[in-house]
Amino acid sequence: MQHRFVLSVFACWLAMTSSSVYAQDEQKAVEENPVIADGRSVAIEYTLKLEDGTVADTNVDGEPLVYTHGNGQLLPALEKELEGMAAADTRSVQISVADGYGEVDPGLFREVPQEQVPEEARQVGQVLYAESPNGQPFQVKVHEIREEVIVLDLNHPLAGEALTFDIRIVSVE
Repeated sequence: MQHRFVLSVFACWLAMTSSSVYAQDEQKAVEENPVIADGRSVAIEYTLKLEDGTVADTNVDGEPLVYTHGNGQLLPALEKELEGMAAADTRSVQISVADGYGEVDPGLFREVPQEQVPEEARQVGQVLYAESPNGQPFQVKVHEIREEVIVLDLNHPLAGEALTFDIRIVSVE
């Protein structure tokens, strides 16, 4: 009877010690290789492709994009997909039009007199840079040229596009 009690006590001690060591090992692993979570500084390398495979943007072979996770610096759908990843992890993330920059809004086309657009920019597809009332720069695209006016598209350049991000996590701090 006494041996069973001693073995039982020993088994309890071993279980407590093992779980404590396991918890310490787990904590050490998280500290050594943190995962993406709100408030962490994250550096990523990415290639952004459109639905037809065209590369719209990339920073591969350049400086990584550094952002603070959870601060709204990336598309919310992309941030959600990156949650829990660690340095050196890779992932391909598909973002729908609705979760990306939305559909093209016909209400964001504006007619302006031709003289308000520089002559060298009076070509369909030409990208111009404007400034919002609060000083933020944004792109506008020449959509159509008419006899006396030019129609500008003020939608985000990626509106109406399904997006694929090929991501490599450079670091998580």
